[in-house]
Amino acid sequence: MNLNLKTPIAFFDLESTGINISTDRIVEISILKVHPNGRQETKTSLINPTIPIPAESSAIHGIFDKDVKDSPTFKSLSRELHQFLEGADLAGFNVLKFDIPLLVEEFLRSGIDFDIEKRNILDSQKIFHMMEKRNLSAAYKFYCGKTLENAHSAEADTIASYEVFKAQMEKYDGDEAEDLQGNKLGVFQNDMKKIHNLLNEKMVDLAGRFIFNENGEECFNFGKHKGKTIENVLKEEPSYYDWMMKGDFPLDTKRKFTQVKLRSFNQR
Repeated sequence: MNLNLKTPIAFFDLESTGINISTDRIVEISILKVHPNGRQETKTSLINPTIPIPAESSAIHGIFDKDVKDSPTFKSLSRELHQFLEGADLAGFNVLKFDIPLLVEEFLRSGIDFDIEKRNILDSQKIFHMMEKRNLSAAYKFYCGKTLENAHSAEADTIASYEVFKAQMEKYDGDEAEDLQGNKLGVFQNDMKKIHNLLNEKMVDLAGRFIFNENGEECFNFGKHKGKTIENVLKEEPSYYDWMMKGDFPLDTKRKFTQVKLRSFNQR
C-alpha cells in the first residue's frame, strides 16, 4: 500500500549518549524522507556529541568515542538538517517520548526553534499499543486461543492468568529472552526461580525507584541522582535520605532505602 501523503513524511531514528533529554546528546541520526510522489531521500550521519559516550550506551548501539571524534557536531549540521526536515511530518517508533524531544532540544541548543506545532506526528509504537492490546483478554486469546468471558471478575481473571502462564511456559521453554535493545537476558525455563530472576534481575524496590547496576549495586533510577549508587549519594548528600523519607514515595521504596543505608553504616 502506498501512503496517502499530502506533504513529505520523515521517518527518523536517533542513537544517543543516554536517555536524559536535557543532558544527553545525539551520536547518530538517520532520516528517510518520503515525498507525496513516492520519491525517497535518505540522510544518515554520525555526530560528535562533544561529551563522552558512556560505556553502557556504546554497548547498546555500538558507537564509541573514537567513532565520532572526527564527525561533525549537531550544531554544524543543524541548518542542513532543519532544511531537510522543513515542511515534513515526523514519524518513527517511539519518537514521541524520546526522539522528537531530544531532536528539538538539540536544535534549540543550536539556536534553531524547530517548530512541531504544524506537523503531523506519527508514532508506530503508539499504533502498535493501540491496535495490539496488551491486556489479559488479549493475552488469553493469543496464548490460549479462547475468548475471556466475564472479564474483570476476579475469579475469571485469576483462572485466565493461570492458563496464560502455563501456555507461556510451553511456548517459550528453551527460548532466549532479550530486552528491547536486543541484549541477551537468559534462557526461558520452566523453573519458577529462574523465571523470577529473568523478569526481575534488576529490581530493588517494587516501584522501580532503585535498580541494580552491572556490579550488583543498588542505584537510583530517577531524578538528579539517576545512575548513581545509593551508597555514594548517601555519602555525598546525606540529607537526601530525609528528603525521601518525608516525600510521597511508597513505603516499600523507603524500606529498601533504609536497608541500604543501615547496611552501608554497619560496613564502615
